[in-house]
Amino acid sequence: PLISMSATRTLGVFLKRASQKTTTRRFLATSEPLVKTALFDLHKELGGDMVPFAGYELPVLYNGENGGVMKEHLWCRSDGKASLFDVSHMGQIRWHGKDRAKFLETLVVGDIAGLAPGQGCLSLVTNENGGIIDDTVITNAGDYIYMVVNGATKFGDMKHFQEQMDAFNGEVCMDYLEDSMQLLALQGPGAAEAIAKILPSDFDLVHMPFMTGTDTTLDGIEGCRITRCGYTGEDGFEIAMPAEHAVSIASKLLEDPTVLPTGLGARDSLRLEAGLCLYGNDLDETTTPIEGVLGWTMGGPGSRRRTEQGFLGADKILTQEGKFQKVARKRVGIKGMKAPARGGVEVYDASGENKIGEVTSGTFSPTLKAPIAMGYVATPSAKAGTEVMLKIRNKMQKAQVTKMPFVETRYYRVPE
Repeated sequence: PLISMSATRTLGVFLKRASQKTTTRRFLATSEPLVKTALFDLHKELGGDMVPFAGYELPVLYNGENGGVMKEHLWCRSDGKASLFDVSHMGQIRWHGKDRAKFLETLVVGDIAGLAPGQGCLSLVTNENGGIIDDTVITNAGDYIYMVVNGATKFGDMKHFQEQMDAFNGEVCMDYLEDSMQLLALQGPGAAEAIAKILPSDFDLVHMPFMTGTDTTLDGIEGCRITRCGYTGEDGFEIAMPAEHAVSIASKLLEDPTVLPTGLGARDSLRLEAGLCLYGNDLDETTTPIEGVLGWTMGGPGSRRRTEQGFLGADKILTQEGKFQKVARKRVGIKGMKAPARGGVEVYDASGENKIGEVTSGTFSPTLKAPIAMGYVATPSAKAGTEVMLKIRNKMQKAQVTKMPFVETRYYRVPE
């Protein structure tokens, strides 16, 4: 934050069209030229089919023997394999100052002060109405806090952060890394083995838990950072490096025959199978964490953030006792329809007469070989197993509400 060879090609064309359609809508308002990441020329060399996304030119898929959305997707789910994504459009921010955690806790719903050095968490930036401005991964990097926000929202986020800083009585400083630091994601069951080849020989990946990060060298290059996290449901890493070294580090990883360059198309179908949200589709400023079924980012019942609150919009999300406020709709998974249901498809009750919600993301799942979707339905219909009808191209199709993820996640667990 999207079966035969001909179907794969059709899907590729569709994704290209879809990504151009959504991003054109999102970015036509600005006349600024698209930004190229440091890997632009490498993407072209590798057969990347470049499309506009979040103001950048990025590959939706690669043409070649193992290229195309379907093959790229299945590679990332295959034992011993890993997929390499360019995610340099994401916004990387370092927070400094003695009150940095205290300040961030006015912006986001998570327990930032409680993060141990190296520990990270998924959190949500909220507005006064309890709506979600963005989702973000925040890591305690020791003498600073490292934050990654979405590419399409990063400038709006930073304007909001600055406004809140102006009103904050304390010591905090925001350091936006711009495009001086590039970001790659290496994802899949073989990711640890592949990344180990460019990490220092004494780097202990076995005892590195999921959602932790550290500053390190990559292929001997100083000033890099590795976080064990990702957007596919697999084990994986996001690695940040100075822009001038991005090509050499990416090339070194791609020398490994288990590593495949992978585009935005597969990134979208992988995250949907894992039940993960794409901001702008599945979450927006009108959606609260409770509606989005992301209340867990605030901690369990009785946790400090839920009782103390103190973040924007807390009074619209939680009761005074820290319980979740009742909501009229909830995010759910939807499966069982015969044709893929894209964003905007209307959801009806089993009778097909009463509209109860709509799809926000949908795709054909390469792993399950069946259509899957995510969307919002009226709370009484949000229970797994509820029969619903989808209005796809003016025809009603039977489907069921289901729990997510659609495909079991395989996030890394440190052996006991």
